[in-house]
Amino acid sequence: MSERLHEKNPTGRFSDRAADYVKYRPSYPAEAIDAILEGLNPGGTGRQPERDGAFLVAADIGAGTGISTKLLADRGVRVIAIEPNAGMREAGAQYVSQQQGGGVEWRDGTAEATGLGDGSVDLMLCAQSYHWFEPVAACREFGRVLRPGGRLALMWNDADESDPVSRGYYDLVRAASAGVGPTSHQTVAKDPHVEAPFADAQMRRLHFRNEQRLDADGLIGRAMSASYVPKVGEKAERLVEGLRRLHAEHVGEDGCVGLVYGVWVYLCDLPRG
Repeated sequence: MSERLHEKNPTGRFSDRAADYVKYRPSYPAEAIDAILEGLNPGGTGRQPERDGAFLVAADIGAGTGISTKLLADRGVRVIAIEPNAGMREAGAQYVSQQQGGGVEWRDGTAEATGLGDGSVDLMLCAQSYHWFEPVAACREFGRVLRPGGRLALMWNDADESDPVSRGYYDLVRAASAGVGPTSHQTVAKDPHVEAPFADAQMRRLHFRNEQRLDADGLIGRAMSASYVPKVGEKAERLVEGLRRLHAEHVGEDGCVGLVYGVWVYLCDLPRG
């Protein structure tokens, strides 16, 4: 990969961002979750059919504060949420328990060493997380843990800078963070490792639209949830001022502006054996 993000403290760097993640990170559109589960739910209902006496089992790798975990659990999927950061895990467990209830188990682990058994899950989901993994070891682990016929799903909310609000937002974020901006799904599109353990299966790429409506405080909170954005100091102050101006220039009747994302989903099914 062009950026070796797995070497930049991917576990510890989010320790002071958990609360911001819960409040300000965007969710994912229902259409994207439908695509991820399509074919794994032959009954076509919200509750997953039983297989060998157990509900369909998914591992959410790098689950963070549980945004994608909740979306799967809401569909009746049993979810094992793997998250190495203790603060994020605690925030996620509280968020999901308040919103959804049972069906979710939180575990300490990494993409490279999940602690899951061989062939133990039907779906492995990496939502806004794969770019933080060491790709060779992670994909080897995915191939080990997925059952025959199981599915790997990678998903990103990718910045759509053709939208003027989103372009202005990311210009301000890059100015505050020494040019660092959001990591794109393109880091995967150019990475040969992701398909290596799945040479007999074709990777499908799907695209959806997503919009996040935010008031001025929400726009600032969304920026502060990024691990590369300074939360204190002169650059942080300039960022906050710029975001308030951006909000004032584009605010709608609902008091909010919209950040637009292109949601990219990569799907790879393992052979059934």
